[in-house]
Amino acid sequence: MLLCSVPACRAPLAIDPDGRRAVCPAGHSYDRARSGYWNLLQPQDRRSNAPGDSKEAAQARRLLADLGLDTPLFAALVPILGTLDTARPPAVLDVGCGEGAFLAFLQEGRTIDAWGTDLSSPAIELAARRLPGATWVIANADRRLPFAEGSFDRITSLTARRNPEEFDRLLAPDGRLVIALPGPDDLIELREAALGRGDRRERLAAALEELAPFFEVEGTERVDWTATLDEAGIEALLASTYRGGRAGRDDRARALAGRTVSMSRDLAWLKRRPAGLPLLPDGDFETAGGVGGAAEHPG
Repeated sequence: MLLCSVPACRAPLAIDPDGRRAVCPAGHSYDRARSGYWNLLQPQDRRSNAPGDSKEAAQARRLLADLGLDTPLFAALVPILGTLDTARPPAVLDVGCGEGAFLAFLQEGRTIDAWGTDLSSPAIELAARRLPGATWVIANADRRLPFAEGSFDRITSLTARRNPEEFDRLLAPDGRLVIALPGPDDLIELREAALGRGDRRERLAAALEELAPFFEVEGTERVDWTATLDEAGIEALLASTYRGGRAGRDDRARALAGRTVSMSRDLAWLKRRPAGLPLLPDGDFETAGGVGGAAEHPG
């Protein structure tokens, strides 16, 4: 399922018996890191010397995961992903996986072929140490990902960047894409404290419009919950959401320690649009039964 990431190659990679080295037919080779991940990021795919989340942000996200901050979201995603019952362990790719908390949650009590990709070396390092049985890959999801066509039964993008064309290429014909975006009230108390305002912003409609050329929406759902964090948790939230940076703002946000913070995610699950199915002028799809709408969770 892994491909060579050299742009002019893109050939399948063969992994040696001890799992430490991968080589394509053209001789391009990649060594697996000691902690267990593959770095398939090419120099031209970097925007900086240290792309993606910093070590501080990755560690902050790990702390929040250990506190169970996103557990209500993860629990809501399980039925949306469907039964995941196939003749083989279903392949699940988490794009923008960060430090691996969701795949670790999903593997509890389930047999899946777990794959995660992220641009951040510190995040992937934490993910590989957390869940050594998964396949972790450093790659740029804004570009062509180093995976074979149709490799995955499910792809998730949880508050991460989206690449509709790549998602379409990588999903199996009957696969599903699941996305999550911050809801309008997400962290509104923190935003009011740190920024002096708590603007509500709807993001889901724009994301679905972006995906519309390749995917049909099967359903949407909003998940709201609250969390009470101590000062360390608030500081981690600031570090992980890039809302720190000014001492005054940080001080105001830390004053929220011990108070309730709102969390919200807008979820959508989608299937691949059949080839040749025309878009209607309003961006929906023409089907034999009329215009498609929301559906129950796949399963």
